[in-house]
Order: sequence, then structure tokens, then C-alpha cells
Amino acid sequence: MAKTKSRAKKKTTSASEKEYIVVDEAAGLIFDSETDLYGYFQSAIDKLETEYQSLRSPDDYNDEEQIALEHYLEATLDEPDEVWMDDKTFEEFPVYHFLKNIDQGDEAFKYVAVAYVSSEDEYPTFVFIHFPTKDSRLWQNYQRGEMAYDKNFETVAEGAIEGDALGEGDPLAMGLYLAMLKVRGEKDIPQDKFPEFAALREETIESADEIWRKNDLDGNVLVSFIKEFPDHENVKDLAYIAVTQEDEDSNVHSLLFSFPTTDRTLVDRYRQGENLQADEVSQESAH
Repeated sequence: MAKTKSRAKKKTTSASEKEYIVVDEAAGLIFDSETDLYGYFQSAIDKLETEYQSLRSPDDYNDEEQIALEHYLEATLDEPDEVWMDDKTFEEFPVYHFLKNIDQGDEAFKYVAVAYVSSEDEYPTFVFIHFPTKDSRLWQNYQRGEMAYDKNFETVAEGAIEGDALGEGDPLAMGLYLAMLKVRGEKDIPQDKFPEFAALREETIESADEIWRKNDLDGNVLVSFIKEFPDHENVKDLAYIAVTQEDEDSNVHSLLFSFPTTDRTLVDRYRQGENLQADEVSQESAH
């Protein structure tokens, strides 16, 4: 069974020394007691609990297993991988869905928490339900509304360059870029230095040494432009790579991301598929 939890702050008035529970002072959600607090949110708790139980799989974690994993709640709220703002479930207030990927030994699952977030300091002050789940159908139900936070985007934002899809949070661009970060050499150019090489992007696309086209497993047509820049600003063995997505109907290219590298093995990873001559590729357009 999914559980509730209050993370509301306690506040004492100087006049009476009485302690109040403050969920969202700006919204007037200040309560005399835990009983009043839970009473106010009870209908919302019931609705969310009913929804959860209707989707819960018999093969997912049982109640006893959930109790053993509930210590992941705090990490889910404080360091989530995703947060979704849902303003459709309740008319009175939006709720926020916090999701975190957990790796525990050989077991991987997600921890989900549905919470009220204070409008004053964006702090989750009341948790309606929280639970671990191995069921993708269940946790995907809580990826609804508007994405308010994406840890992956924070990871990739440093390497984004104006005009590419990476900077817009495009899922395909982020996925491919994160995969690149995982396999690149430890001594390669640091990600925070990528913008310093941004001027090489246009030259790479305009006059590439090599152009490679391949289809990924999802049917996306990816075209990689590779250009060598020997001893560019004293960086030995520098190559610049721009990855685009090709529209099969129009042959127009959308720029996904680009990056500099001195890792020859990494460059080889982009030499996959069909080797094209530069004049066979139509002019690219920014995303």
C-alpha cells in the first residue's frame, strides 16, 4: 500500500507560542494539527491511492517489500531524476510527480512520489503517496503533465550549443549525447570546454572530411559529419563531430548536437553505416 508523509515545516507564532504546520503559507495552507492537515488532503489521498491500486501489478513489490524500500523516498524528493507538474488531476492545486532511478545490487527500479510543492520555496511539503515499482506501465502513468525538471537535461546542458536540438531538451539528442559521454575517454576534452570549440561546428558541416549515414534501431536516420583539426590551438589530434537527423522525405538535416574530441576510438564509433561523399548531402539546417 502506498503511503503518505508530511514534510511540512513547523512554525511558532510569537504571540501565543502555538506551533502550526505550514504546508504553503502563501496559499493559506497552515494547519493547527496533523489531524487537520491529513483531513484537508484526505480526498486527494484517496483519489491517488485508488488510481495507484487500479494500476498496481500483482508481480510488483508487495507491501512488506515496499516498507523495506521506503527509505528511498527522501532521495527521490531531494535528488529526483524527473519531476512532472500535473495541474489536471485536481482543480484546487497542482501536484508534482517525482521519479528516481534506483539501482540496488542487481535490481533496478523506480521510486515514485506524488507531492504537494510549496509555491514559496518549491519545496515538497506533503507527500500524498510514494512507492517503489518495477512496472514500467505504472511509473509511466506518472510522467504526465509538464516536465518541470529533468536530470538528464542538466547533465547535457553544459555541452549544448546554440541552435542544436540538445539545448532544447530533445529526447533523441539527449539520449545519443549521454551515450557518447559514457564511452568517451577520461582524458578527452572536458564537457565544460565544448563551447570553446563551437566555432568549428559550421566548418565541420560545410567541409567535412567524412560523412556517415546510418539508421538507428528506432528507424531514425542519423548523419555524422567528421572533420580533423590537427594541432588546433595546441590541441593535438583534435576532431570535431556534428550529428544530425535526416528527414527521409525532404532530406533536410536537423542538428542534434556536436562536440570536439581527441579520442580516436570515439571518432571510430561515428564511422558506422554508409560512407557518403560531401556533395551527396543536401545543405543542413539548424534544428
